[in-house]
Amino acid sequence: MPGFLLHSGATANCTHLGIATPMQVSTQVFVSGQPIVTQASTYGIAACQFPTMTSGAPPCVTASWVKAATQVLSDGIPVLLSDSVSLCKPTPAPLLVTATQLLVIGT
Repeated sequence: MPGFLLHSGATANCTHLGIATPMQVSTQVFVSGQPIVTQASTYGIAACQFPTMTSGAPPCVTASWVKAATQVLSDGIPVLLSDSVSLCKPTPAPLLVTATQLLVIGT
């Protein structure tokens, strides 16, 4: 499915409201003046609100992307789209993209 390309300024959160930020960006392509993010980038998660006291599981710390663009690459790596699929660690929750640029669409 088509989705908007994610850039370094896109807003993403774990399902427990943790703030996710890319640890690596592609400096080859810029959208809205910001570098885009590829599937190779891990996201760091801060302030995850996972209820560790009741569940016993630790909060989300990082997230990796398991599904990205199939037709748009940067340096040979699929770019991330607003509908890309991720998994957080150590909890298997996804990241939710809540805001990104609205100019460039990829598939």
